[in-house]
Amino acid sequence: MEEIQSQSDNYRSSSSSASSPASRVPSSNFFYLRKPGSLRQPISFEDSPEWEDTDVDVRVEDGGDSIHVATTPASPSLSKLNSGSLPSPPLPEGAVVTRKLAGASVVWRDLTVTIKGKRKYSDKVVKSSNGYALPGTMTVIMGPGKSGKSTLLRAIAGRLPDSARTYGEVFVNGAKSHMPYGSYGFVERETTLIGSLTVREFLYYSALLQLPGFFCQKRSVVEDAIHAMSLGDYANKLIGGHCYMKGLPSGERRRVSIARELVMRPHILFLDEPLYHLDSVSALLMMVTLKKLASTGCTLIFTIYQSSTEVFGLFDRICLLSNGNTLFFGETLACLQHFSNAGFPCPIMQSPSDHFLRAINTDFDRIIAMCKNWQDDHGDLSSVNMDTAVAIRTLEATYKSSADAAAVETMILKLTEKEGPTLKSRGKASCGTRIAVLTWRSLLIMSREWKYYWLRLILCMLLTLCVGTVFSGLGHSLSSVGTRVAAIFSFISFASLLSIAGVLAHIKEIKIYASEKSNQHSGALVFLLGQLLSSIPFLFLISISSSLVFYFLVGLRDDFSLLMYFVLNFFMCLLVNEGLMLVVASVWQDIFWSILTLVSIHVVMMLSAGYFRIRDALPRPLWTYPISYIAFHTYSIQGLLENEYLGTSFAVGQVRTISGYEALQNTYDISRDSNSKWENLLILFVMAAVYRLLSFFLLQFRIGTGASVRKIFQCKQDTSNTR
Repeated sequence: MEEIQSQSDNYRSSSSSASSPASRVPSSNFFYLRKPGSLRQPISFEDSPEWEDTDVDVRVEDGGDSIHVATTPASPSLSKLNSGSLPSPPLPEGAVVTRKLAGASVVWRDLTVTIKGKRKYSDKVVKSSNGYALPGTMTVIMGPGKSGKSTLLRAIAGRLPDSARTYGEVFVNGAKSHMPYGSYGFVERETTLIGSLTVREFLYYSALLQLPGFFCQKRSVVEDAIHAMSLGDYANKLIGGHCYMKGLPSGERRRVSIARELVMRPHILFLDEPLYHLDSVSALLMMVTLKKLASTGCTLIFTIYQSSTEVFGLFDRICLLSNGNTLFFGETLACLQHFSNAGFPCPIMQSPSDHFLRAINTDFDRIIAMCKNWQDDHGDLSSVNMDTAVAIRTLEATYKSSADAAAVETMILKLTEKEGPTLKSRGKASCGTRIAVLTWRSLLIMSREWKYYWLRLILCMLLTLCVGTVFSGLGHSLSSVGTRVAAIFSFISFASLLSIAGVLAHIKEIKIYASEKSNQHSGALVFLLGQLLSSIPFLFLISISSSLVFYFLVGLRDDFSLLMYFVLNFFMCLLVNEGLMLVVASVWQDIFWSILTLVSIHVVMMLSAGYFRIRDALPRPLWTYPISYIAFHTYSIQGLLENEYLGTSFAVGQVRTISGYEALQNTYDISRDSNSKWENLLILFVMAAVYRLLSFFLLQFRIGTGASVRKIFQCKQDTSNTR
């Protein structure tokens, strides 16, 4: 205790000397300035919701999506904006205000989160956290990096991975119940948007995926979300960001990701780092927009690392974390008073959030060690001379014994003693609707993203022209058999290898799927069926255009049925390759490793396809079994050669003739059966189905598991400073 007292006195004196020079006069414009150690009243309960005996006249409109609420004049704590935020215009008595569905109170009590270590669940990321969030308010969870902010937010929302264990209780409207689908929205720190769609299109397709009912009923919901996030000027602009030179600014992209959750009109909105990668102007605009959203009755809970003074003034309540411990929970002004009471007053002209993080961020100890041997010309570094661990212990001890902690406990009891209205699910769109929406959306994306799709078609046509012109004019003599086999092998192998360029689009689609799956907007089966149906026209366009060019340049047999088989065979080959790319992209979810893996697989399949050496002559332990039977090149080339040579004959001299099968014996291994080409086509179809089925299991379990692993890794990083 003597060490804590000495450190506190040292920091108090240094902060006072740094913040109160004779030439500096305190200004009343800084709302956070208070006299150190001054007394104040604990948090009031006038803004706690009452589930009964309220003067509320509710009239539900058509569709049940909005209500008119006629209330008596609001209580002072609701009509004003706490902590010096922007003033709200007064409402005349008896006025009718249109607002969205009311928010819900959220309470967490003794919430503890542990992450599984090597032997047992011993890594505590969040330790006995208590707090609450009320309708129409913004509650921020603040702290330095690796302090457990995101973990606490996910624990409240019930979105922690299965490998994490949660202790404690979470109440919604006074009841311990799980928040159903559609009653809340969760916005990740990094979300994936579709750059080839406009803002209005993106939100409209999101509404179709999330909401039940007819298509025409979703337009008003989308327009409300656009208006709520102030996106009217950008509604008809492309989101951009990957296929286009320039997309929406980062602030607008962030607001689009929030608007996607607003189409459900949730009671509670969770946001993980809404100011991530935003400049000061965009951050202030974002927070003003969220403040306007909260004024409609929605409950907002979000995490933040750092903020400016203006942004800090918009918060209603703050939960301050450090190493998983709650150092303070309450109103923003009370947090400043709490630091002042603990001996760490906020200096003049310094942002409150900067001051908080400076006091509780253990990374500053390294800066202190660097600054011990030198100071700048003005001696300002004399204020950075405290031990962060001592400050954290002081703040934690001061909070536990303060009136703020007792007031929070009383408020939690008040909010949980009586159950309010139960949140209900709005229902989901049917699987058929989701498949149709994803199919149409993917078709629209393919038609616009020329770098991913149309450029791939152009490259395939150029490759076909190159191979076709190199092997043109072969004729139908016996001497041309080997060269014709080389032409077909080159066409199938190089076209399949070139199709790897589509892995970029697949990874993008998988990221969109992962983002939509996390909020239950989509599923693995729905995604795969939509992706398959939308890719069929594009793959068929590639197959028929390339096959026609190659077929007539090389001079294959002039028969329409044989030509159609060639087109169908190449189409199935591309379909198998698409499934293979989905499998690899689902495993790695990284462009570099996916391309490297696919190139390696294609090279191995080409070596074992039977062209360089007949299958029966390949080494049996590995190349014959199983590689040559796994390679789809084998069945595609074999089917095309059987399509070309079965039923034909070649003259040898003037008397003897040999069949096309005998002519190929020393060049490629094919079957005598006239139906074998259809068997090869069936094998390709089965391989395409197997790859899609494997993709389903990977998307269903690997994507969710991968996300969980990343969350666990992030949570374990949060515990690195707690030990």
